Amino acid sequence: MSGSAEREPATADHTAVRVALWRALHAQADPPPHVIEDEVGLRLADPGDDWRDRPDMDVEATRRIRASIVARARFVEDVVVERAGEGVDQYVVLGAGLDTFAQRRPELGAKIRVFEVDRPGTQAWKRRRLAELGYDVPDWLRFVPVDFEGDWWGRLAAAGLDTGRPAVVAATGVIMYLTHDAITTTFRLVAGLAPGSTLVTTFLRPVDDVEPEQRAQLEVAVEGARAAGTPFLSFFTPEEVLELGRECGFREVRHVSAAELARRYFAGRGAGVGPSRGEEVMVART
Repeated sequence: MSGSAEREPATADHTAVRVALWRALHAQADPPPHVIEDEVGLRLADPGDDWRDRPDMDVEATRRIRASIVARARFVEDVVVERAGEGVDQYVVLGAGLDTFAQRRPELGAKIRVFEVDRPGTQAWKRRRLAELGYDVPDWLRFVPVDFEGDWWGRLAAAGLDTGRPAVVAATGVIMYLTHDAITTTFRLVAGLAPGSTLVTTFLRPVDDVEPEQRAQLEVAVEGARAAGTPFLSFFTPEEVLELGRECGFREVRHVSAAELARRYFAGRGAGVGPSRGEEVMVART
């Protein structure tokens, strides 16, 4: 989440593509009812007919991580729906990647203003693909290309975010790539939004703090991220991330465990099909 933002080439982020493919794999390979229905990202990524033959798309090996990906996406959208019902009309997606909320939920998007925040190259590629697939960019959807090492908050405000009104801010699969200082800055900025604002963020637990049977897979992910030049920089226990949220000024912080996500979205599906606790969720309110 760094780099020479304005000069980077317009290309898909490999991590964002993988997440989009896992969401599509859930819809294609997992039994209904599906936690989220999303094959728009698959169409955007256009990975070729053999994409399910990729090693990282193995249906059995990726069952738990796939569950985590779709559970976090559904949880965020449930929060957006709930807060929109309370009158919140701003939704910020940090590190948006191939997020498809605007394409899948236009009836809800039309009631709020959506800000997709990401690096310029990723956004330029995505906008080109949306146009090629015939998706319009409605007035309520704002693309905010930023350098996350620069004044990205100022760019967001310039794009129309009203910091004096409540907003929902989502950062899923983001803060593990940031330094502790950058996370602290981000949390403080969001905590300074109007009362009634909500941050939903995922965080990675330390490898030795996840289920024993999932540690090897997380270690592979850590090494893969390092080899790709996008290393995981920050890990938190639930207690640590909640304490940081309090220190940064949030009025209320809550840990949403993998077990809670499993109860919400995977009840009755049998053992071993829910999310791993390797990546869990914090919800913070101003």
